Amino acid sequence: MKQRIVLALGGNALGKGLAEQMKAVHTTASVIVDLIEEGHELVITHGNGPQVGMIHQAFEAAAHTPAHSPVLPMSVCVALSQGYIGYDLQNAIREMLLKRGIHKCVTSLITQVRVDADDPAFLQPNKPIGSFLPQEKAEALAAQGIAVKQDAGRGWRRVVASPEPKEIVEIEAIRALLAAGVVPVTIGGGGIPVVAEGELLKGASAVIDKDRASAILARDLNADMLIILTAVEKVAINFNTPQQRGLDHLTAAEARRYIAQGQFAPGSMLPKVEAALTFAASRPGRKTLITLLERAKDGIAGVTGTIISG
Repeated sequence: MKQRIVLALGGNALGKGLAEQMKAVHTTASVIVDLIEEGHELVITHGNGPQVGMIHQAFEAAAHTPAHSPVLPMSVCVALSQGYIGYDLQNAIREMLLKRGIHKCVTSLITQVRVDADDPAFLQPNKPIGSFLPQEKAEALAAQGIAVKQDAGRGWRRVVASPEPKEIVEIEAIRALLAAGVVPVTIGGGGIPVVAEGELLKGASAVIDKDRASAILARDLNADMLIILTAVEKVAINFNTPQQRGLDHLTAAEARRYIAQGQFAPGSMLPKVEAALTFAASRPGRKTLITLLERAKDGIAGVTGTIISG
């Protein structure tokens, strides 16, 4: 059955650098085109954690050269990441569509997402960006006043504010692209964070969680399903213990209970489950699938993955 699906790609679908990304997007494109071949109407979103960190660090390093290049605001770094990830992604999808004899346009849309200027998240940076850091480097950055934090026990990373997404600014453009039969790649990296000052949209020093923004997008597009692709096949409770158990299905009530128990890591699975809940609970019949990229097709068929429903 044809469904409108918002497909949120995780970092593992994009690689961690230019060469890795160019290779990874071809695998990702194959999965996406599998779903298009089945008749589904897709909207593609993606993360940018490694990429936006790389861009920010590059301009930071350039500021210390004789050229004294300006350090770019985080909102501009997100915009740059949308462009270069979207470029690789749309070309890989286009190539795969043509190889299978499907003539369908794919385009990337530079997308802004409005946040509240007084969101308390601006006072507590917690969104990891860039690559993992050795402890010595993390301590040196902290001494310079740069926020760093352990990321789900995997190592140290720089962190920035992650305010709640309130509005997809270009939502009407996305609807128009869908109506025209185009596959949109949008809200890259969670969208360019902006705050409204009258009619002016001003960039904010933040990175919006891609899964939370994707949930808002799916809701506002009246999608049938949100798919959050990640590095595990199923959501699990008692993770990394002998009692670990993968979950096939979660009701909203069960998901909230597990969240209250602290079952999901704040820097890893928790925001994904919370985003899944946001969409699934927004209207009866909506559901979110969390699974591996390569198991997306099986997940839609109910063979694997974790389904969260209202």
